[in-house]
Amino acid sequence: MKLISSAELIQTPIFRVTFDHALDPGGFEIKRAIVRHGGSAVMMPVDERGRILLVRQYRLPARQYLWELPAGRVDKGETLLQAARRELAEETGYRAKKWKKIAEFYPSPGFLAEKMTIFLATGLTAGPATPMEDERIETRWFTPGELRKWVKAGKIKDAKTMIGLCRYRET
Repeated sequence: MKLISSAELIQTPIFRVTFDHALDPGGFEIKRAIVRHGGSAVMMPVDERGRILLVRQYRLPARQYLWELPAGRVDKGETLLQAARRELAEETGYRAKKWKKIAEFYPSPGFLAEKMTIFLATGLTAGPATPMEDERIETRWFTPGELRKWVKAGKIKDAKTMIGLCRYRET
């Protein structure tokens, strides 16, 4: 595929939208509006007992509260790991001594150019959380078994959390 054109439609503090036109040598064309996002770091904090820490917050696009792995965008000039460390501390107050990348994926590649990277975070120490002004975050520890039951029952609706749980079982 060769990109023929890309025009910016909108720019926000979190993402931008472009309208892109691509063409392959055989003449096949794709024209699509694409949400461009700098990427997200996702953290799977696991304590010494094997429990996983999730956060619960209201997600405006989903119009509901969701339990999910903590996550946040990678700010300009940050590495994925720097963003993961910062976001874990901001959202939960925890800091981790050990970090291991366990997954990398595109949550919705049909229109969203965001890559999410999940890090296993262990060797945790508690501290004060410092969420952003527009975040109201509740935290709770779950066993992997509880989370598998919640996924089966449809109580976990967040894809990054489901992917993280699947990958954690393989580590």
